[in-house]
Amino acid sequence: MNWSVYLSGEIHTNWREEIEEGVKALDLPVVFHAPVTDHAASDDCGVHILGQEDKKFWHDNKGANVNAIRTRTLIEQADVVVVRFGDKYKQWNAAFDAGYAAALGKPIIVMHGDDHQHALKEVDAAALAVTETPAQVVDILNYVINGTLR
Repeated sequence: MNWSVYLSGEIHTNWREEIEEGVKALDLPVVFHAPVTDHAASDDCGVHILGQEDKKFWHDNKGANVNAIRTRTLIEQADVVVVRFGDKYKQWNAAFDAGYAAALGKPIIVMHGDDHQHALKEVDAAALAVTETPAQVVDILNYVINGTLR
């Protein structure tokens, strides 16, 4: 079986690549999916495809709706959803992804630092694991797939 893992969250660090490299090094049967991580493309996809808007609300609404086609589909198909909250920006979309995954009954692994513990207590409570590093996510995937510790 190939496991489908959806990687949601911040786009300003290389955490996705670290997880992908760790999984590859262990030769785990995992296929990764993610939202569009090109910030400008993600922000402007709706108006680029469907036409410009005078008001920022409708500009953002079009983009959010177009992006939701990808996000919802890939979360629904995922075996595991990993949600990373970074330090630089508030990732409200990641919190929404975690809530959507929880509503679908998907196993969730959350990743964030100690400074986010209070703000994310409800998200953490819905997760099956709360981690701080990509290596911990790789170790969890190795354990749940192979039943072994490294």
